[in-house]
Amino acid sequence: QVRMVESGGGPLQAGDSARLSCVAIGRSASNHAIGWFRQAPGKEREFVAAISWNGDTTRYGDSMKGRFTISRHNAENTVYLDVDSPKPEDTAVYYCALASAAYTSGEMEPGAYNYWGQGTQVTVSS
Repeated sequence: QVRMVESGGGPLQAGDSARLSCVAIGRSASNHAIGWFRQAPGKEREFVAAISWNGDTTRYGDSMKGRFTISRHNAENTVYLDVDSPKPEDTAVYYCALASAAYTSGEMEPGAYNYWGQGTQVTVSS
């Protein structure tokens, strides 16, 4: 069993930088891709970014490119999501998730992930 725990959310001003962290607790996540998703009130869950099991491949949602950076530190079982110049429309609960299959490059579909964190709220004001 593995538990995914997000941190780093909170209130932000537009233009600030922020780092969200996701730690896998209970077992090593080094052989699995990890993804970040977000959900704003009244909207469907949206893919943000994913990183392959070895960190060689990253993938971003279309509206995230250039502003979000995903990285991982396998020795610490941690994946990071850096947000550069957030906008009010980035306000959402951000979730990280562990891919169900090992050794993948990181999928955009939520169904490819079977362990999800509880989420961390990010609120961006203008």
